[in-house]
Parts: sequence; C-alpha cells; structure tokens
Amino acid sequence: MKILIVEDETELAKSITEYLSEENYLCELAGTYTDAMNKIGMFHYDCILLDIMLPDGNGLRILEELKKQQKQDGVIIISAKNALDDKVEGLKLGADDYLTKPFHLSELMARVYSIIRRKQFHSSNVVTQNELQIDLLAKTVAVNEETIALTKKEFDLLIYFIGNKNKVISKSTLAEHLSGDFADMLDNHDFVYAHVKNLKKKLYDAGSGHYLKTVYGTGYKWES
Repeated sequence: MKILIVEDETELAKSITEYLSEENYLCELAGTYTDAMNKIGMFHYDCILLDIMLPDGNGLRILEELKKQQKQDGVIIISAKNALDDKVEGLKLGADDYLTKPFHLSELMARVYSIIRRKQFHSSNVVTQNELQIDLLAKTVAVNEETIALTKKEFDLLIYFIGNKNKVISKSTLAEHLSGDFADMLDNHDFVYAHVKNLKKKLYDAGSGHYLKTVYGTGYKWES
C-alpha cells in the first residue's frame, strides 16, 4: 500500500515514514504544496496524509484538485490547527478523516488502515475468494486453510490486485505501486514480472484458482 505524506515538518515526516514503513507501507514525502500537487498529478496513492498549513500554499486546495481530478485516494488531514471551520471544509472537500497534532503514531496507523480497508475491502478485515483467504490485519494468506509464505512485495501485490479486481493493471502502474516515484528511474520493469511470477507460482502450487491473468502486451488482471 502506498502513502503520500504531505508535511513540511521534517522530523514529524521522518517519524511517520519510519513507523508506517515498518508496517509494510510504501511512503513518499512532499514537503511543499508544489511538490504535493506534482505527485498527485502523476501518481495514485492508497492514502494521503495532508497537512493544511504548507510553506507555499493551502493544503485544502490540494483536496480541491483531487476532487477535480475525480481521484479516489483516501485523505487524512493532519494539522496543528484545531479550528472547526478547517475540519468541516476539509471533510466537505472529500477528506476521509481529520487528526490534530500532536497525535500518537499508532492512532494514525489505525486510521490509515481503516480508510484503506473501507475503500478497497468494504470494511472487512478478512478477504475471501473461494478457497483463498487473506487476513489484512495479520497479513497472512491461506489457500484451503493452509497458510502460504509470501514476501512483503508479494503480499502487497496480491492486495493491490484484489483491491482492483477485474481491472487490467499495466506493468508501469505496478512498478509505480511497488517502488513509488523511483519507478521513473528504472530502465525496465523486469522486477514486476519476477514478483508476479513468484506470486502466481506460490498461489497455484498451494491449490488456488487461476485468478491472476496475464493480459499480453498490457499487464495483469485479477478475476473474481
């Protein structure tokens, strides 16, 4: 899962990144309004942590841009300001939640998880498709009630595919999801093929149905 942290307080941004990274979230940083606008224009995020007060602009305008582009990225406003007007305006513009500084990182993580679960998995902690069962909290995968061992990247890919089931996802999109804005620096996307191949093999060897399809010349699709 990919998170964009829009925060100009360097130490706080670093603390959030370290904490969420330990929970297997891929974190990207934007310390200014301009940087944040560039990133949301180019990339998709599962959740955006958005500070309102930025050195070169108002974070609420970023919400307006997300709404204008009809993006479905989850948004949590994080701000030192506790004014009711800001909270109301942010929620009206499409923010999913509001957290006032200072806050516990464990609470932030719980809210990030809640938003992603609600948006992609209908508020369920366990995703089931026939013989396949995925526990989002425990980060475990079982086929016919037998747990299989996936790497962090493979688990992330599986969740991403299921969260976008029946949609064709290009290799470049998967590269961006797995590597963030570093994907633009890569010469090719062979690593995506390797991760998908390994994920397929582990699922199929365990007895899972062939839900993950290769769309030749385009990418991949998870069929429900």
